[in-house]
Amino acid sequence: MRLIVMGQQAFGKDALDKILNAGVDEVVAVYCEPDREGGKIDPIKEFALEKGIAVYQPAHFKDQQTIDEMAALNADLMVMAFVNVFVPEAARDTPKLGSICFHPSLLPLHRGPSAVNWPIIMGRQESGYSWFYPTDGLDEGDVLLQWECPIEPDDTVINLYFKKIYPSAVDSVLEVCDLFRSGNPPHIVQDESQATYERRCTAKHAHIDWFKPVDQVYNLIRGTNPAPGAWTTHNGEKLGVFDSERVTGDGVAGRVMDISDNGVVVQSVGGRILVKRVKPHDGGKVPAAEWAAASGLAVGDSLG
Repeated sequence: MRLIVMGQQAFGKDALDKILNAGVDEVVAVYCEPDREGGKIDPIKEFALEKGIAVYQPAHFKDQQTIDEMAALNADLMVMAFVNVFVPEAARDTPKLGSICFHPSLLPLHRGPSAVNWPIIMGRQESGYSWFYPTDGLDEGDVLLQWECPIEPDDTVINLYFKKIYPSAVDSVLEVCDLFRSGNPPHIVQDESQATYERRCTAKHAHIDWFKPVDQVYNLIRGTNPAPGAWTTHNGEKLGVFDSERVTGDGVAGRVMDISDNGVVVQSVGGRILVKRVKPHDGGKVPAAEWAAASGLAVGDSLG
């Protein structure tokens, strides 16, 4: 098949690499976002140029010239490996077999841009990814295939996405192509009664409330690690909270209960959080014990 690969960053690049190494399909073009002034070249663009593949970077798909340019490629399928821009129907339907899009959740759950963060924050026990037929609705099209994995009690975004979802998803791009090549790819209708949508997870959502149950606090910390990063305050200044562990103990919420080489223990409702790594407002990430010593933090102080 003649393929257009649309995407960006490492996932787009690795998906493209997987297709090229298989040697079954011909990639006729790569589409990615426009270059950012002063920014680094996108990995998928750099890789495509190294391989001699044409790269297109339209700012949008609103004009007919951009659609005609895509149509002239005479592609069979567009693989949307990681896409942040809206791609209208006129562009999606240009390839003979249409387009297929990746999303890092078990659709219809967690439609939206932070689909790896929210399942952890909400305390779910499973996640995964979907390849679906994109429509003008946000992540609403029929599903081609899905893959499911457990969310372990201590998984962070790093564990869930980069160690579980990412490697399987890159491999799955070949299965996606095979399903279209078979001539009868599955169309699984999403159950709208089960649909959820969450907005982008930002620093506003990552503020720790130590007066909430310890499970909720811990889920928030690990569901925002490494980005956007959970945070609290100390002496009125922002303190990022990253690698942590849930421990037992009672006390006043927000109170520092212990400081050791292992980190800083903070009380929540029904349990405690051992904070191992933090990011002070004026520096990079450091061990929590190191920050505690430098800041003068003492047992009995309060955070937040």
